Amino acid sequence: MHKIVALWAVPRSTSTAFEWMMRQRGDMDCLHEPFGEAWYQGEDPMWHRFAPGEVTTPSLTLDSVWQDIQHRATNGPVFVKDFPHYINHMWTPNFLSNFTHAFLIRDPALTITSMFAKWPDFHEGEVGFPEQRALFDLLWALNGTPPPVIDSGDLLENPHDMTQAFCKAVGIPFIPQALSWEPGGDPSAHSWWDGGSFHGNLAQSTGLKPQKRKYVNLDETPDRVRQVHRRMKPHYDHLYEHRIVL
Repeated sequence: MHKIVALWAVPRSTSTAFEWMMRQRGDMDCLHEPFGEAWYQGEDPMWHRFAPGEVTTPSLTLDSVWQDIQHRATNGPVFVKDFPHYINHMWTPNFLSNFTHAFLIRDPALTITSMFAKWPDFHEGEVGFPEQRALFDLLWALNGTPPPVIDSGDLLENPHDMTQAFCKAVGIPFIPQALSWEPGGDPSAHSWWDGGSFHGNLAQSTGLKPQKRKYVNLDETPDRVRQVHRRMKPHYDHLYEHRIVL
């Protein structure tokens, strides 16, 4: 089986922009949140964001997703971008040993406010920070060394060097040309959720370009957003301490 690189992120963490960059490489089979599709809209969803039975995909399960990933890896290297909270019940040492793991983190003030803008009814169980930290700690315990962590703010400030560092950490060649792409891509071609509606801005972008770090003032956000942020930030801070620093 060829290498399976797994980028474990959280929703609204610029992870799809990173995934688009990986697609430009042309040397890996790139998958967009395949476990998430089964979690939300498989034949027996693990999380009912839709009303039961409203949107389901016959025969799509977490197990069938894993079988598909393994089949793809027999043909060539695979890149998977997904969220740990979709499969925390599957984290056996044997399962985890199939992947080359890396993590993408982002300030929860940015991710949670962005999620609230898209899903005002978002549930804390969809945010993903506790499971991301738990998987990071588990892999560290199993392997004796922490897996590589990229912070979104660092990535967007210096995409060339941070992507180069990521590639070195996971053992793949760095292809600088992959940092740019033509605008006008169709998000629905690679995203199963709502025709790619979360990624309209990304479709009009031209690549990972250096940009100033963003900050969000939470003072005027709803109480629930601030409460969730307070609970999530310690998990983010834990991984932030172990991020790749150039």
